[in-house]
Amino acid sequence: MENTEEKKESLNFIEQIVKKDLAEGKNGGRLQTRFPPEPNGYLHIGHAKAIAMDFGVAQKFGGVCNLRMDDTNPQKEDTEYVEAIKRDIEWLGFKWGKLVYASDYFQELWDFAVWCIKTGKAYVDEQSAETIAAQKGTPTTPGTNSPFRDRPVEESLKLFEEMNSGNMEPGKMVLRAKIDMTSPNMHFRDPFMYRVLNMEHWRTGNKWNAYPMYDFTHGQSDYLEGVTHSICTLEFVPHRDLYDLFVTWIKEWKGETDNIEDNRPRQFEFNKLNLNYTLMSKRNLLILTKEGVVNGWDDPRMPTICGIRRRGYSPESILKFIDSIGYTTFDALNDIKLMEAAARADLNERATRVSCVLDPVKVIIENYPEGQSEELEVVNNPERPEDGTHTITFSRELWIERDDFKAEPDKKFFRMYPGKETRLKGAYILNCTGFKANENGDVEEIYCTYDPDSKAGTPGADRKVKGTIHWVSCAHCVPAEVRNYECLWTCENPRDAIKLYEKENGVRGIDAMRPFINPNSLSINKNAYIEKFAQGLPALSYLQFNRIGYFNVDTDSTAEHLVFNSTVGLKENKRK
Repeated sequence: MENTEEKKESLNFIEQIVKKDLAEGKNGGRLQTRFPPEPNGYLHIGHAKAIAMDFGVAQKFGGVCNLRMDDTNPQKEDTEYVEAIKRDIEWLGFKWGKLVYASDYFQELWDFAVWCIKTGKAYVDEQSAETIAAQKGTPTTPGTNSPFRDRPVEESLKLFEEMNSGNMEPGKMVLRAKIDMTSPNMHFRDPFMYRVLNMEHWRTGNKWNAYPMYDFTHGQSDYLEGVTHSICTLEFVPHRDLYDLFVTWIKEWKGETDNIEDNRPRQFEFNKLNLNYTLMSKRNLLILTKEGVVNGWDDPRMPTICGIRRRGYSPESILKFIDSIGYTTFDALNDIKLMEAAARADLNERATRVSCVLDPVKVIIENYPEGQSEELEVVNNPERPEDGTHTITFSRELWIERDDFKAEPDKKFFRMYPGKETRLKGAYILNCTGFKANENGDVEEIYCTYDPDSKAGTPGADRKVKGTIHWVSCAHCVPAEVRNYECLWTCENPRDAIKLYEKENGVRGIDAMRPFINPNSLSINKNAYIEKFAQGLPALSYLQFNRIGYFNVDTDSTAEHLVFNSTVGLKENKRK
């Protein structure tokens, strides 16, 4: 009994609903979900939460999740986005049952709409959008009926056919559901079912000129597809009653009047994933790409799944982060540091350790023979012995980090300075004997001697010294470009800040975004050196630069020009 209670507690509230429905035999004991993105942009981290829920709950309870492209708006959609969506879902580790499209149901939706007209449930309205909006009233005042609400069925049928002829001007007519203009639910006040676009569809060609609206498409597609649990985010709570009504109507059309409440999809909602210092929505992300603020949808500063992947996050870290923040019925602004912490914990277990010097200064080991070098074995990942080892070359002249040396150290500085012994990570203990500076006081060379009996992994390595630093051999390293990233936005909630700026200044789009864009979100270091081992690593390899942070191999990287992206620091940055 105790184990049963523990298991129940581990389920989120959606999973508990699904478990209960299956136990009660709803929908014949079937479980089918769907993930229904519109292919009008690349998926972002918010979609990852929906993917984790839609696919995850089906996976956990032995159901199936379909991938359905919501392609009802051809003016914004593209096959590029379809392929990107598929790649992102697969990268996160999920597989869909069927790949379907809302456009697969266009004929059935049209036939259903004709039935709605014939049964008095729909009519063609030829008022302007502005007039219709004014007639809808407010949440506290009832709307007023359209003068076309009771037009003859045959007339609406004829006009509905005309809407799809290609001869009607977009916006001139719409098909509306006849529900209740006095309903307290604004979505029941005769919502639009079809509008005229006169636009070729990338899948159906010129067959359709009138296209169904989202609310009329979504629930019916769920029903026609056999979905049992339609799981979506909280902004669809007000749409749920309309969703249920349209599903009831289509079941009536199909003749399922004896079991209206059986074998039907039901909608459930959970909170969105909102992150501070992050702007989502594909519309806004498209503006950033078109205006050149970022270098494409997969720019590592973008919250897109492909951008996060290129930044160096693993799919496991994303899913662990989503699981840690959980699913609730209220929205919240999550701290991006939680996502960084999930990445840090994951990469500690996953990343290969390499030595990279970002701001190099030369060290000359005076008592090490000129022309001599040796191969030292280093562990790829101390957390995963099975990852093995690789070798790094040691020689007389090395690069170390400039800030690992001080000519005049303070009491808390334990790295390298004249007269101080310092251990080189995985190598020997050095004793600093002096340095050379230029006329500006900048250190150009550091001089040391080494203790040949202090090699790491030998008995002499037990000698304790304060301070360990990383290094690369000057003659056995390769130059590297390291791209360092910060948040793209300077304000905690850029969405609200931009909206307020738009209202106060009468500007929109990129002009409203620019005041909040961080000019230092990308800095490029072209002076770094990395050990040669890194040349053989494939794109997107997970790395830890010793003592610096987590990085990965960028997709721009080649053997001749290595490029790395900063993912997250070894420790949380406390600086605001």
